[in-house]
Amino acid sequence: MTKIDDVARLAGVSTATVSRALRGLPTVSAATRRRVLAAAEQLDYAVSPSASRLAGGRTGTVAVVVPRITRWFFSTVVEAVEEYLHHCGYDLLLYNLGGREQIRQRVLRTANLHKRVDAIMLVATPLRPSDRTALAALDLPGVTISSGTTVPTWPCVRIDDMAAARTATRHLLDLGHRRIAHISGDPDQHFVFTAHADRRRGYQAELRAAGLRLDPSLDIESSFTIDGGTGATAELLARGTPPTAIVAASDEMAMGAMAALRDAGLRVPEDVSVVGIDDHDLAGVLGLSTVAQPAAEQGRLAARILLDPLGARALGPIIGQRTADGDSPVILPTRLVVRESTAPPRAH
Repeated sequence: MTKIDDVARLAGVSTATVSRALRGLPTVSAATRRRVLAAAEQLDYAVSPSASRLAGGRTGTVAVVVPRITRWFFSTVVEAVEEYLHHCGYDLLLYNLGGREQIRQRVLRTANLHKRVDAIMLVATPLRPSDRTALAALDLPGVTISSGTTVPTWPCVRIDDMAAARTATRHLLDLGHRRIAHISGDPDQHFVFTAHADRRRGYQAELRAAGLRLDPSLDIESSFTIDGGTGATAELLARGTPPTAIVAASDEMAMGAMAALRDAGLRVPEDVSVVGIDDHDLAGVLGLSTVAQPAAEQGRLAARILLDPLGARALGPIIGQRTADGDSPVILPTRLVVRESTAPPRAH
C-alpha cells in the first residue's frame, strides 16, 4: 500500500508539504502542489485524513464549549460550526457544561485540551479570571461568541445585545405603548446566557429616551427559558394592573409569556403585545414579533476566524462590522421582524 512517505520521496518534498498540498492549503506554492498531485496520481495514493493531520503535527479537531446544548441558540450555533468545520476537514469535540462545575474545571482549567485539539471556541460561556488564565496558558488559537465571553487576544463574534433590546422596545413605543414590562434571565444563575444584562440596559435606555420613568414592578427576572417566561409573566400579572406590552429578553421567554397571558384569559396582542429577541425556529409558527439575530451566521463566522491561523481555506467572506481596533469584536446586525403578537394598545 502506498504511503505518504512514498509520495514525498517521489515529489522531493516533506510529508508535511504533501499533507498541506493534498488538503489544498494556501501555504504551498502552485508548482509544488502540481508536483505533489502528479506524484500522488502516479502512485495511486489515497489521502488518509489522520495521517495528513499527524504529518502537520495537528489533531484536526476543534473544541467547542457551550453552557447548555439543549438551548436553541447554542444548538443552532454548534450545528453551523460543525458544518463549516466538516467542509474544511476538521472534526468538532463538543463540551456541554450543563451547569456542572466539575466538567467546567476539567475543560477550562487543565492542559488536556492542548493534546486533543488545535483550537478552542467558547459559545456564550461565562468565565472567571482563573478560567481566562488557564485558557491563555494553553497557547492555542481561540474565538468567543457573545458579549459575555472574552479572553485576551481572542477574537469575538457577537451581536449588539443592547441595541437589539432597544429595537424591540422602540417597536412597542412606536405602536403607542407606554406601560411596557420587561422579563429577563437571572444574572445569579450559574452558566446563564450573559446577554441578559445588556438587553435590560437597552430596554431601560429606550424608555428613558422616550421620557418615561422606569417602573421596577414591570421588570422581572427568571430563567432564560419558556418556563422562566411563564413564571415571570405570572408574577407580573399578580402585581396588579397588567402592562400593555412585554419585552422578553429571548424568544423562549416570550413564548412562556404568551402562554401565561393565555392562561390568565388575556389575548395577544389585543390585551397585551409581546416581542422577543432571537427569531427562534418556532417564532414564525407562533406569530411572535422579534428582533432576529443571525445565530447560525455567528457560528460560521467564528469557525472561519478560528481556522484562519491554522491555514484552512475560508468558505465565503467575513461579514459584519469591525472597528479600526483589531482587538474589537465582529458585530453582526440584527433586524426587527414584525408578526401578529404586537399591535397598538387598546383605547380605554
